[in-house]
Amino acid sequence: MWTDTHCHLDDDRYRGDSDPRRDLGGTNGVLDRAREVGVSRFINIGCDRESSLRAIDIASTNDDVWASVGLHPHEAVEGVDTIRDLFGSPRVVAVGETGLDYFYEHSSRETQRVAFAQQIELAHQLDLPLIIHTRDAWDDTFAVLSEVGVPSTVVFHCFSGGPNEARRCLDIGAHLSFSGIVTFKTAVEIAEAARICPLDRVLVETDSPYLAPVPHRGRINQPSNVAVVGTFIADMRSIAVDEFARVTTRNACIAFPTLVS
Repeated sequence: MWTDTHCHLDDDRYRGDSDPRRDLGGTNGVLDRAREVGVSRFINIGCDRESSLRAIDIASTNDDVWASVGLHPHEAVEGVDTIRDLFGSPRVVAVGETGLDYFYEHSSRETQRVAFAQQIELAHQLDLPLIIHTRDAWDDTFAVLSEVGVPSTVVFHCFSGGPNEARRCLDIGAHLSFSGIVTFKTAVEIAEAARICPLDRVLVETDSPYLAPVPHRGRINQPSNVAVVGTFIADMRSIAVDEFARVTTRNACIAFPTLVS
């Protein structure tokens, strides 16, 4: 049974479509499709107040879905105070996604760093795992973590670095979560990071509806494709697919202990 440690079930693309060829049956249809291929747990990720509230709502009506609450670096300008009151639900299992994104810079770098630091502090205060998004900002990401202190559990979601970045993450005790990018022909460095990551630190995700894996590129990604991502890594590492599903789900339940219940 697989665990999708990072998906966005609240996305508008899952809310039906006037074109029947694109209608995925809403969130329920997407979840049912994933369950049919052996996905047993889902973490629905918040990026701001609105998406975090929707994530909690979806988790509250599905026993196999949990939520995170976070302020994505794109939304850092909104301020962390907009999400502080959302951590009371027992369905919330993490802080994030948060971090730094210097590729788009929808919020200024300084604003991003402040919001990131404040959410690291929240992870410490609430004793919750921290889910990190980092793009073109590795050095500053590690600098902020060093300054504020690394939480007991850190997950680098949609890992996009190579072996050197992977080792830096592993050195601070983090988990690496791999998405459909690892299946892309051009993602040689990411694939090598997935190859060297210790088995007890590797997670799999879809980041759906984004980043559909090969052979589904160009389509709306779905949590069912976490099995495609996991199978790709398992084959690359010469591990039985069923065993890799078991290992990555065990890792997810260690990183996010509430998933065990």
